[in-house]
Amino acid sequence: MGAASFLALGDSYTIGEGVEEEGRWPVQLAARLRERGIAVDAPRIVATTGWTTDELSAAMDAAALLPRYDLVTLLIGVNNQYRGRSVAEYREQFLALLRRAAELAGDVRRVLVVSIPDWGVTSFAEGRDRAAIAREIDTFNAVARDETLRMHAHWVDVTPASREAGARPGMLVDDGLHPSAAQYAIWTRTILSEAEAALGE
Repeated sequence: MGAASFLALGDSYTIGEGVEEEGRWPVQLAARLRERGIAVDAPRIVATTGWTTDELSAAMDAAALLPRYDLVTLLIGVNNQYRGRSVAEYREQFLALLRRAAELAGDVRRVLVVSIPDWGVTSFAEGRDRAAIAREIDTFNAVARDETLRMHAHWVDVTPASREAGARPGMLVDDGLHPSAAQYAIWTRTILSEAEAALGE
């Protein structure tokens, strides 16, 4: 049996804005899986900084993705929140993306959704209403978690880790907003067991 194929869908957090390729969490995840004896290809990443749910969907159309991937991850929504888009719109578009991810995986149990981190704790958010950002992120994540679990996909909550990392030294890249490879390593440890479970389905 060949190596497992891996598709990572998302935005700046998945493409790893500001970090080297090996620092991106999907790349780190593939490396950790290999260390555990699970053969997995380098991830195909469909993600760009700034994408919202509808922009990711359009990019997936353009990429002409074909089933089937052994693992599909999805982390999307921070730009919906940042741009003030509605939670109702997010639910509808997130669910459509989740269904597409399930089709690409051939089985919804091979889909792993990662929560939206809280950018309100970063130095970039200085002077903004951090409490309001946190509340909005929690609301978007509650929607994503609800739809993910209802579909029986895997859910991983990295938001607490993002809040704990905050603006601590070494946890952000130079823009003061995006996680560093060191913070992504913390996320990867949180994601690893669910990724193993998804690949075992």
